[in-house]
Amino acid sequence: MTRTRKIAIGIVGGIALLVAVLVVVIATFDWNRAKPMINERASAALGRPFAINGDLSVRWERETGEGGWRSWVPWPRVVAHDITIANAPWAKAPHFATLKRGEFSLAPLPLLAQRVVIRRIQLTEPAADLERLEDGRANWVFTLPESGEPSPWVLDINEIGFDKGRVGFVDQMLKADLTVLVDPLGKPVPFADVAGKSFVPQDGSAPAPRDYVFGWKVDGKYKGLPTKGEGKVGGMLAMQDPRQPFPLQADVAIGGTRASVAGTLTDPVNLGALDLHLKLSGASMAQLYPLTGVTLPDTPPYSTDGHLVAKLQNPGGAVFEYRDFNGKVGDSDLRGDITFALGAPRPKLTGKLSSKLLRMADLGPLIGVPSGGGAAAASDKSADAPAKPKGGKVLPTQAFRTDRWRDMDADVSLDAARIVHDSKLPLSDLSAHVVLQDGKLTLDPLRFGMAGGTMSATARLDGSGTPLTGRVDMRARRLQLKQLFPSAESMQKTLGELNGDLAISGAGNSVAALLGTATGDVKMLVNDGVISRSLMELAGLNVANYVVSKLFGDDEVQINCGAADLELKRGVMTPRVFVFDTDNALISISGTANFKDETVDLDISPDSKGFRIFSLRSPLYVRGSFGSPDVGVHVAPLAARGAGMVALGVLLTPAAGLLALIAPSTTDENACGPLLEQMRKPPKAPAPAKGK
Repeated sequence: MTRTRKIAIGIVGGIALLVAVLVVVIATFDWNRAKPMINERASAALGRPFAINGDLSVRWERETGEGGWRSWVPWPRVVAHDITIANAPWAKAPHFATLKRGEFSLAPLPLLAQRVVIRRIQLTEPAADLERLEDGRANWVFTLPESGEPSPWVLDINEIGFDKGRVGFVDQMLKADLTVLVDPLGKPVPFADVAGKSFVPQDGSAPAPRDYVFGWKVDGKYKGLPTKGEGKVGGMLAMQDPRQPFPLQADVAIGGTRASVAGTLTDPVNLGALDLHLKLSGASMAQLYPLTGVTLPDTPPYSTDGHLVAKLQNPGGAVFEYRDFNGKVGDSDLRGDITFALGAPRPKLTGKLSSKLLRMADLGPLIGVPSGGGAAAASDKSADAPAKPKGGKVLPTQAFRTDRWRDMDADVSLDAARIVHDSKLPLSDLSAHVVLQDGKLTLDPLRFGMAGGTMSATARLDGSGTPLTGRVDMRARRLQLKQLFPSAESMQKTLGELNGDLAISGAGNSVAALLGTATGDVKMLVNDGVISRSLMELAGLNVANYVVSKLFGDDEVQINCGAADLELKRGVMTPRVFVFDTDNALISISGTANFKDETVDLDISPDSKGFRIFSLRSPLYVRGSFGSPDVGVHVAPLAARGAGMVALGVLLTPAAGLLALIAPSTTDENACGPLLEQMRKPPKAPAPAKGK
C-alpha cells in the first residue's frame, strides 16, 4: 500500500469518524442546553421576549414522503413545550401568544439553498391575545431590527394543524372585545355541501374551493354591541395560494343585526376578493350604520338574501356588489342590485330597486315619519329610535340624520308596482329617484298614482350645513273624487276631480321644524263633488265632521267647486281664498294655522244663496292645537239674530219673526268661474333661508 493511498484512507476514515461522532452527538445532544441561546436569538429577531419554557427535543427520522435517495436522508423532528411570546409593555394580557406544544419536521437539504422547508407544523392549544389602543398602537406590530437588506432566507410551510385554539381580540378603535375559539371539525366538510354547487366552477376555469377543515365560535362585543356567532373555514394551507379560493361560512348576530354568509375569499393573505351568499336581517336598517358606515333610514324589521361580490384590492377602493337580492322591509318586498364603492372623497351607494308591493308605513322613515312597527324602537333606545311628538302635537319630529348624509353619496332608484297606505287611500304605482351628494339630498322625481290621477313631487334638502334647509314642489293632477272615497256610495255619483299645487321652503332638521319655518304657496281646486257628515266620518276628519254637521245636518250637499289659495309665511298659513260653493251656500274660511306651535284659529262663515231658512245659521270657529282642536259656534252673531227675531215679532206678525233667520243671498249664484280664474297663478316659494 503506497503512502498516498494510506493518507487518503486516513482522511476518509477521519471524515467518516467525524461524521459518525457528529451524528452521535446530535442524536444524543440534550437540546434543552441550547434553549438559552435559541431564546436569546429569537427574542432579538422578534424585538420582544421569546421563551421555550418546557422541554425541547430533536428526533431524526426518515421522511416517507420523499423519493429516491432523499428518502434515506433523515429529517430532524423538533418538539418544544410551553412556548411564550411576551406582550407589548402597555398591553393588558401577560403574553401576546402561548403554545402548549409545537412539533414540526425540517427538510435538511434545502437549508443549503437558504430555504426553510417545513412539511407540517402541529400546534397544541395555541392562544393569542390581540389588542389595539385608541391611538392606533397594536400589540401585533413587532419592532423588528432593520438590517437594510431583505432576508435571503425563504420560509415554505406546507401544512399547519392544531387541535384547538383561542384568539382574544380587544380593539378600542372598533369598540371590540371578542373571544374566538377554533377547533378542527374531525373530518373535512365538502365545500359544496355548505355553500352550494353554484359557487363551484363547473368549467374548470378556476381552482375549486377546498373543503372546510376548522370550526369556530365567537362571543363578546363589536362596536359596543353584543356579538355571538359560529362558522367554518378552510385549512391554513389554502391561505397560501392567492389563486386558491379560501372557504368561509359564518352565522353571526351583532346587536339586532344577523348575518349569514357562505362562499369564498380569494387571496386571503391580502384580502383579494369575496364571493359569498349573504343573508342579512335585523330590527332596523339604521342599525347597519355603525357596522358598515352605510347611511340608511330607520325601518321596520327587514331581511335580505342575495349574492355578495367584492373586489377588496380595487385601485380606486374596495367595491361591494349585492346582486339579485330579494328582501322584505316590514310587509313590503324589495329586490334588485346595489353597489357600495369605497373611494375619495366619500364612499358611494348606487342601486336599482323594484317592488311588487310597498307599504307606505314602511317608507315613512324616509320622510321622517316613524314606521310605528315598534321593533326598531324597542330594540334601539339610542338616537336611532324614532322621536315622538310631545305635548299633543302631531307633526313628525324625528330628526333627519344630516351628519350621516355627509359620510357618503348615493344614487338609488325605486319602482313599485303597487303601494298601500291603508284601506281608505287608493294608491297605485310609485317611482322615486334619490340622489345624495355632499350632504345634499334630492328626490327627483317622487311620483305615484293616486285615485286615478298622479301625485308628483321634487324635494331638495341641503344637509351640508346646520340647520337643514329644504324646498318641496308638489303637483296633484286629476284625482278622481269617487276613487278618493271608494266606500262612500254618494261619491260614486260624482264626476269631480281634485287638483293642487304646493311650493314651500324652510329650514329645520325635521318635518315639524321645516313646516314651522316654511314660506310658500298651497293651491287646491275641487269641482262637482258631494259633502256630508258621513263623508267626513269616512275620511276620519273629526273637526270637519263637526263643522259639516253644524252647517248642513245629515244631508248630502252638492259642491259646485272648492278652492284654496293659501299663503305660508314663516310657518303661519293664511288663506287668500278658501271657499266652497255649494247648491245653497258659499262657505268661506279665514284665519290662521300656525305650524310653528301647531295651533289653529279659523272662522267658517256660511253665506246662503237666495231666501232659504237655516236654523240658527251662524259662523263657526276652530281653535286650539292641531292634536286637540276646539270647534264651536260664535255666540255673538246668534244673540244678534235672536234679538232681531224678538224685535220683528213685536212689530210684525209672528210669522215675520222668521225673517230674522234668513241670510241675504250672494250676488253670484255660482262663484266657480272667478275662483278658477284666480287660481290659475302657479304657487311660489322663495329660496330657503337658514334658521328663518
